[in-house]
Amino acid sequence: MKQRLIIGTLSAIVFCIIAGCQSDATSDLNTSAATQEVKITEAEKIALGRAIFFDTNLSEPAGQSCASCHSPEAGFANPNHLTPTSEGAVKGLFADRNAPTIAYSQYSPEFYYDGNGYIGGQFLDGRAGTLEIQAGGPPLNPVEMHNASKESYISKVAEAAYSDEFKRIYGQNIFADSNKTYAAIGDALATYERTSQLSAFTSKFDAFQKGDASLSAQEKLGLDLFTGKANCFVCHPLSNEDLTTVPALFTEFDYENIGVPKTPNNKFYTLSKEYNPEGVDFIDTGLARNPRVIADGRVPENRGKFKTPTLRNVEITGPYMHNGVFTTLKQVVAFYNTRDSDPSRWGVPEVAENVNKDTIGNLHLSDAEEDAIVAFLMTLTDGYPLNNN
Repeated sequence: MKQRLIIGTLSAIVFCIIAGCQSDATSDLNTSAATQEVKITEAEKIALGRAIFFDTNLSEPAGQSCASCHSPEAGFANPNHLTPTSEGAVKGLFADRNAPTIAYSQYSPEFYYDGNGYIGGQFLDGRAGTLEIQAGGPPLNPVEMHNASKESYISKVAEAAYSDEFKRIYGQNIFADSNKTYAAIGDALATYERTSQLSAFTSKFDAFQKGDASLSAQEKLGLDLFTGKANCFVCHPLSNEDLTTVPALFTEFDYENIGVPKTPNNKFYTLSKEYNPEGVDFIDTGLARNPRVIADGRVPENRGKFKTPTLRNVEITGPYMHNGVFTTLKQVVAFYNTRDSDPSRWGVPEVAENVNKDTIGNLHLSDAEEDAIVAFLMTLTDGYPLNNN
C-alpha cells in the first residue's frame, strides 16, 4: 500500500454550500488584510483563532466551543469518554460519529483521488477539503453547535470581546459580508490549528527517536510487532513519503473499511426522525457519503471506508472508531488480531462490502503481544517529560 501524507455529519448539500461560499470568500481575505495600514503578524492571527476555538458562547444555546469536542487534554478529541458518539450543544442530541482528533490534521493534504483511491481531506470521510472549510461545519450542524444560520453564528463573533481584533485583522468592514466573515472565521481557526500546539511531536517515541529516551522491554517488543508481525505500519507508517523532514505521522491519510460492528448503545440511533430518519437501521457508509465521491460515481467501492487516523495521542483519544464502538486500546488491538479468527466475539461489520482482509483480522498475536502493542501505542502521547528518563 503506497504511503501518503496526509463530528456528526452535515448533509452533503449543506457542506457543498459552505465549501462554495468559503472558496469564493477566502481569496479576498489576504487582500482585505493587505490594504490595512497596520501590519498583521501570524502570532496575532493565531491568538485570534485560539480565542474563537475556546469560545463557549458561539453555540446555540451557549456552552459549547470547538474545544468542547476537541480538547487539548484529550489529544484534541472529545474528552467525554462515556458515550460512543459526541453530544452537541443541545443536551440529549448526539452526532452519528465520534469527534475525531484534529491534532496533526494540518498535514492531511487536500482531498483528491490518486488513481487507486481517495487521499486526505478533513473529517472522517474527507468531505471538507481543507481545514478552513472544515471549520465551517460544526457551527451549523444541528447536533453539534446548533446555530440556525451563518448570520446567527457570525453575530456571536461580532459581540465577542475579540471582535475589534477580528476587524483589525480582517478589515473594519468584514462583518458587512456574511460569506467573507464566515471564511475569515475559518481562516483564523485553521491558522491556530496549524500551530505546534496541535502538532507538538513531544511524545516518548519522539524522544526515543532523538536518543533522549529509552523504551522499556515491553514497549520495544510492541514496536517490533508494530513494524513486523502485526503489520500495523502498513497503514500507520513510521515515515512520511512526501514530508520527509516531519516526524512520523502514523497515517497515510487514505481510507479503509476495517469491518467494525455497529455500536449497540449509540444514542444517535434513538434520536427523532428529524435527526435520524432511519433510527436503529442507520448504517454509516463513510466515504460513500462524501459529495465528491458521489459526484465521481465511485460510491460502491467506497462504502464503509473511513480515513485512517493518526495514532499520535491515541492513548487519550478514545472511544475508538467512527462510531465509538471500542472503549480501550486493548479492545482495538484484539479486534485487529481476532476479527476473522473469532468473529462471534465482535459481530458482523456495519458495512460488509470492501472490508480489508489483507492485513488485519487474524494476526496470530498472543495476549502478551497485544499488551506489548498497547504499551508501544502509549508512547505516542504528547507531553512526555524528558526528566522522567
